[in-house]
Amino acid sequence: MALKSYKPYTKSSRGTIILERASLWKGKPIKKLTSGLRGSVGRNNNGHITSRHRSMGHKKKYRFIDFKRDKFDMAATIKRFEYDPYRTSNIMLVEYEDKSLSYMIAPEDIKIGSKIYSGRKKDIEVGNCMPLIDIPPATLVHNVEMTPGKGGQIARSAGSSVQIMSHDQGYTILRLASGEVRKVQSLCKATIGTVSNLDQKNIKIGKAGRSRWLGVRPSVRGIAMNPVDHPHGGRTNGGRHPVTPWGLKTKGKKTRKNKRTNKFILSRKKKRTVN
Repeated sequence: MALKSYKPYTKSSRGTIILERASLWKGKPIKKLTSGLRGSVGRNNNGHITSRHRSMGHKKKYRFIDFKRDKFDMAATIKRFEYDPYRTSNIMLVEYEDKSLSYMIAPEDIKIGSKIYSGRKKDIEVGNCMPLIDIPPATLVHNVEMTPGKGGQIARSAGSSVQIMSHDQGYTILRLASGEVRKVQSLCKATIGTVSNLDQKNIKIGKAGRSRWLGVRPSVRGIAMNPVDHPHGGRTNGGRHPVTPWGLKTKGKKTRKNKRTNKFILSRKKKRTVN
């Protein structure tokens, strides 16, 4: 998908870079595959803000995505590609042999009219879904399950993929995009290929208004506040570890809490080195 830039007629258009979506469906989504979704916009049941910098954004409908791919041995024909406001990747509308419709995450390099399958020992072609044990090592996959039958949870965002390293004693070893190496049960399903919309990472918002459309409210640096409003306030930069407005550390603190699954992680993600 090509990138689209503008001439600098205004301050906002000078740096704006967005995606050219000419190849996507311009009509409305399938009504029975959508629903309204009213988010909490960062507030709890008392109406108090518990997650800052969030708002409703533009009105939008949620598309039900088939992450489970549980219609085995039934061909699905790709009808069209669509934009999904709730995710960075594009989605595709498929029609099964029984005339039922479904939305799926669209992989890269797949065309309208192609047929895709889900089941055991299918062809290693983009869009086909099968258990990890049936996929050879070095293959790139996405929409990977962490528990058999639960539906894909790993590698669902634009341009993401996971590489299969090897199979060993009922488990498959995966290398994630972060560099982390972990093992997953070999009966978990995955879809062949890389998620579409690789140029999503090159988008430049250009103006604050576009962020508001996406549901992002403004954020203010703590150092720009007064001491009564933030621990960083009223001082020059430096001299204290970066903290939240409530004094909790924000950089270098481990946030992983699910220690039960630590045994499945063989090596952690790679650390960035600054030259």
